[in-house]
Amino acid sequence: MENIYQLINHSAIRFLDHSKGATIFHQPNNGLASFAIDDAIATAVGNRVAPVTVRIWVHPHTIVLGIPDSRLPYLTKGLDFIKDQGYHAIIRNSGGLAVLLDKDVLNMSLILPSNNKLSIYDGYDLMVDFIQDLFNKETNEIKAFEIKGSYCPGDYDLSIDGIKFAGISQRRVRNGVAVQIYIDIAGSSYKRASIVRDFYKLSKQGAQTKYSYPEITPNVMGSINELLHQNYTVNQIIQRIKELLIDKGNQLLEADLLPLEADIFNNRLEQMQKRNEKIKLYNPS
Repeated sequence: MENIYQLINHSAIRFLDHSKGATIFHQPNNGLASFAIDDAIATAVGNRVAPVTVRIWVHPHTIVLGIPDSRLPYLTKGLDFIKDQGYHAIIRNSGGLAVLLDKDVLNMSLILPSNNKLSIYDGYDLMVDFIQDLFNKETNEIKAFEIKGSYCPGDYDLSIDGIKFAGISQRRVRNGVAVQIYIDIAGSSYKRASIVRDFYKLSKQGAQTKYSYPEITPNVMGSINELLHQNYTVNQIIQRIKELLIDKGNQLLEADLLPLEADIFNNRLEQMQKRNEKIKLYNPS
């Protein structure tokens, strides 16, 4: 991986581990909070009042939907199914379609200033390079291309031997960018994909739609442990991420969030809650 400072000329990285639950600015640390806080951090980083930030997050029993998913013709039936499986759904504010999260799925955000110099391709490539380095002791076969039949498919799906284990998205706000990735570390990715497949079947029911939703084939998805024949935990990979950043010459700052970020976070969270309330995905009680 190219040293982040060679790309953006910063001297330190703030490392935020939000994988253990608790709260963010006195709000529950759930999926809505995660996307709202990434927006807040990206705004602060873009305005150069906060350092480049790497944020780690984990959310159990959550399906994160894209905005197009909210337009599925029989969405209520799909959401009832998700609830029966023990999951709850949110609509995120970044691109893409449905992704299933649980305790064995690690999410990471690289939050950088853009200043019109960091193109969308630069952001994706930086994350691809990072993940390739993260697992370079086990494999040099991590590739980035769309995996047909996976959920939330895109040009920057990450796979080994054609089996997807991670997906990347970006959220750009003003002068900041959050490059976000989910990585299936452990557990059954086949089971995760099967749940998302059935969600789409129930939510669409064969109807003709303007948007092309994926036809999911669960056997094209796997976890890192399944693909590399390992037994890693999420915590072990978090530690490996920290070690990689340090090994590349970066100084890690385990600093707190800023008051400015709290103000932006609260505004963004309110916006997301209102969006989710409109389609009955968010219940403040």
